[in-house]
Amino acid sequence: MGFVSSLLGFLGFGIGFPAGLLIGFYLFLYSESEDVKDPEIRPLCELDTPALENLMPDIPLWVKSPDYDRVDWLNKFVCNMWPFLDKAICSVIRSTAEPMFAEYIGKYKIESIEFKKLSLGNLPATVHGLKVCETNEKELVMEPVLRWAGNPNIIVSVTIASVKLKIQLVDLQVSAAPRVTLKPLVPSVPCFANIIVSLMEQPHIDFGLNVLGGDIMSIPGLYRYIQETIKKQVASLYLWPKSLEIPVLDASTVAVKKPVGILHVKVVRATKLLKMDLLGLSDPYVKLSLSGDKFPAKKTTIKKKTLNPEWGEEFKLSVKDPQSQMLFINVFDWDKVGSHDRLGTQIYPLKLLTPNETKEVKLDLLKDTGITDTHKVKPRGQILLELTYAPFRENVDSFSGLLNGFDRTDSMFDRAASNISQTGAGLLLVTVQGAHDVEGSRHNNPYAVVIFRGERKKSKMMRKTRNPLWNEEFQFMLEEPPVHEKIHIQVMSKGSSLAFYSKESLGHVDINLTDVVHNGRINEKYHLIDSKNGIVHVELRWKTI
Repeated sequence: MGFVSSLLGFLGFGIGFPAGLLIGFYLFLYSESEDVKDPEIRPLCELDTPALENLMPDIPLWVKSPDYDRVDWLNKFVCNMWPFLDKAICSVIRSTAEPMFAEYIGKYKIESIEFKKLSLGNLPATVHGLKVCETNEKELVMEPVLRWAGNPNIIVSVTIASVKLKIQLVDLQVSAAPRVTLKPLVPSVPCFANIIVSLMEQPHIDFGLNVLGGDIMSIPGLYRYIQETIKKQVASLYLWPKSLEIPVLDASTVAVKKPVGILHVKVVRATKLLKMDLLGLSDPYVKLSLSGDKFPAKKTTIKKKTLNPEWGEEFKLSVKDPQSQMLFINVFDWDKVGSHDRLGTQIYPLKLLTPNETKEVKLDLLKDTGITDTHKVKPRGQILLELTYAPFRENVDSFSGLLNGFDRTDSMFDRAASNISQTGAGLLLVTVQGAHDVEGSRHNNPYAVVIFRGERKKSKMMRKTRNPLWNEEFQFMLEEPPVHEKIHIQVMSKGSSLAFYSKESLGHVDINLTDVVHNGRINEKYHLIDSKNGIVHVELRWKTI
């Protein structure tokens, strides 16, 4: 009897103790205290100070901060789009999570992990405020504050040792403050190439997990552990300065190519050119240009009355794509009256050049570069060139003045000049983006004039506006860095009539180039001198070879 009673007691303890724990766990989850009452709704004006302080975290940012705008229209847009956003976001979640699930198959006796149901529910996220940040770059930066108390239906089925478990996500609440950047802005719909998302602070995520009918997040200690783990994982992926980049447009179709090197061309001589004058001679000169280049062609001097001209003149052309660009060579006969006759033409692919190596090229001049049968071509002479492609040095573009960056006085102008390379040819790129609040007393048809070392270049004119956007680039080939030099930029206005006061200055600025030599790039907004409120936006780049 003693043995039987001991056995029954052991069995009773083995069955009763787990059963008691299970019953207690369920009572803990589903029992409701007697003092739980429906919340009392009262206007804010009737609340005392402690109650208002407790509500402060839940008050929208557009109420507390003037930098944030109220965007009810955006919330209506999201609400109407939510059924479609639900399917799109769930598709992204599924494609992202399933490869992660596959990594655990075979580990910890896990046989399968799959979504049984995946839906974000019918309660959309809301934007509690939106701030738009101004930068000098070609981008749009927004900082929304998102909150979402959703009713998602997400069930994951996990098979462990032939036992299926269903895990359901319930009572999801998310609060996040991301920074959304649309860059670069391009002239193709939807007018931006990428969406870049970064979290400016750790997000708040609260949820429950139902397993076997009970919320395991109610277990003391487990809730805090999972919360901290999720925050650390999300922060390691997307917390600023880390980001998620979503391509929208193909980079090859929207990329604005910048110069990557300089092509040195020496026009040595030409021989046996065509006779165009009555005396059996010609007055030849050469024009040089690169394919895809909108800048004016380079021209040699005119050699009078000769069919075998000697030039020995050197030119520099900026190269944007050495693998695809072609050098166009056109030889003309100069005439005082009428158009100049073309004596011959030829093209030369830049991809045939080895960087930093001079190559002597002798080309047969043709009437048309499309002619393929050289046996039936009338001889038009030859031209001798020396070509050298010099790529720019690899450097990281630096910039300054991201937010309201106007003319600085505490820049790097005071650095020792000994830190600057005093030698080396290069290319100075000046991009006049636009101007703001430029106002003339007689008319407002602004255009920009860039003057450097006596060379004057002019942008297109924008009619009847005080905020012109030019976005025009000008190039200056230099034999050495422009240390301790200034570039003069003036905003002018031109009237439509031929009156005496047809031109008017709307302001000017002189920019010290020491900073761009140090950094390689600066992007600033400058107050215009002799203008009440005028500002000009200029980007400067210095590329060395």
